[in-house]
Amino acid sequence: MHTLIVVIHVIVCIGLVAAILLHSGRGTGLTASFGGSTSAFSGSSLIEKNLDRITIGLAIIFVFTSITLAFFF
Repeated sequence: MHTLIVVIHVIVCIGLVAAILLHSGRGTGLTASFGGSTSAFSGSSLIEKNLDRITIGLAIIFVFTSITLAFFF
């Protein structure tokens, strides 16, 4: 059980880092990297909203696995 939680935790950590790096900064980010114009995609595109949801989900899983590893192992 301990190994499974550690493996999930490591995968979530890598996914969380990747998701955070894909977020847009000041006028750049995921939409600009694929050639999207800043006027058509002003950070509220469907891609950005889904990326926000993925990041929040990964963060919740990260907190859960961190607490589980801290208290039970």
